Amino acid sequence: MSDTGTPDGPHLPADELPELPPPGAVTKARLPREVFVLALVAFCVALGFGIVAPAIPVFAESFGVTAFWASAVVSVFALVRLVSALPAGRFVDALGERVVLTTGLVIVAASSLLAGLSTSYPQLLLLRGVGGFGSAMFTVSSFGLLIRVVSPDVRARAAGAYQSGFLLGGIAGPAIGGVVAAQSVRTPFFVYAGTLAAAAVVSGTMLAGTRLREKDVVTEEPGWGAVRTALRSRPYVTALTANFSSGFAAFGLRSALVPLLVVNSLGQTPRLTGTGLVVTAVVTGALLWPAGRMSDLGGRRLPLVIGTGLTVLGLVGLALTHAPASFLVSMAVLGAGAAFLSSAPAAIVADVGGGRRSGKLVATYQMSSDLGAITGPLIGGAIVTATGSYSTGFAVGALVSVASFAMALVMPETRRVAVPATRATAADGTGQTAAS
Repeated sequence: MSDTGTPDGPHLPADELPELPPPGAVTKARLPREVFVLALVAFCVALGFGIVAPAIPVFAESFGVTAFWASAVVSVFALVRLVSALPAGRFVDALGERVVLTTGLVIVAASSLLAGLSTSYPQLLLLRGVGGFGSAMFTVSSFGLLIRVVSPDVRARAAGAYQSGFLLGGIAGPAIGGVVAAQSVRTPFFVYAGTLAAAAVVSGTMLAGTRLREKDVVTEEPGWGAVRTALRSRPYVTALTANFSSGFAAFGLRSALVPLLVVNSLGQTPRLTGTGLVVTAVVTGALLWPAGRMSDLGGRRLPLVIGTGLTVLGLVGLALTHAPASFLVSMAVLGAGAAFLSSAPAAIVADVGGGRRSGKLVATYQMSSDLGAITGPLIGGAIVTATGSYSTGFAVGALVSVASFAMALVMPETRRVAVPATRATAADGTGQTAAS
């Protein structure tokens, strides 16, 4: 039998599914302190990255390389992060989340500091690759720790709170980055190193005494067994697909094609691009908590359907847009979809893993988003180059999201509803309720 009593994969037996409160019950979300610490760490990381990101290709070009090789400095970070996710998962399983988390932050901080001191292009390229390895360690371990410190009834809201740290840092970073870069093209690397060092201090001190959920300390299936079993679970595969499509559309096509669409197709200045990204971020931030609450109280499937469906609508809107107003509406719809996809898929992974230490399970989930973020710009750019149509590029992104939407529609629920007790007693007079 499957994780929901259907033949869809044996990883999460029905009697181990985390329970929802009875219908009509009022629950209060109790997020542990560690969730807010992790959100603070995420804010520091995103803040620093937002500051340094615009300066990376400019600094690379200062060594006299072509635009292609300047862009390669950006790509190498993502590529190394992708291929390092599984090794990072192994480190988590062997050493624990907290050690790997702090170590990863230190590696990225040191590599950024040295990158700012680079005297040649090969040095810069190598150090950005090292930073990608540290980033994989941080990402896998922080999410792995998150799902081990929260109870099943607040998993989605915890994921939303954690993502809000990235969101706020991502908004503040670029605004500060312009001022910092005006001083020197090297300065953003030093500031980035500083924000990462601050994150490492916060992680190493405020998470040192974290108490993990005792029943989740030991993984039932160590090594690759947990991943192989999870891949037979339809909910886990659905979460992977949704994370891939989110990376492909939100991080890939949005970052690569939207700026070009605004300037070349709509005939607007880059200011409209910035406005659109702000609209997306504001809508996402406003809906993160409601989306997480829906997932925790009503189950994971409906929020996942809503998130993937809104992503499809947003991409279709961008494919059809011919005016600034429709562009901004489409960006708002994408922001709404991102809010639901920031919590529901992550909660599904936690449900399937049972909240236990499962570094490889988390790493595989993270890789799906990174793979989408890497292939999205490449495929989208190739389509636009071949057809001359931005609409076609966004339409392909919509088709990718349609696949995850269809899977979400038929996905077995990983969050079961507790049977409410009734006033009826057993006929034999034992006083047991009908729910027993």
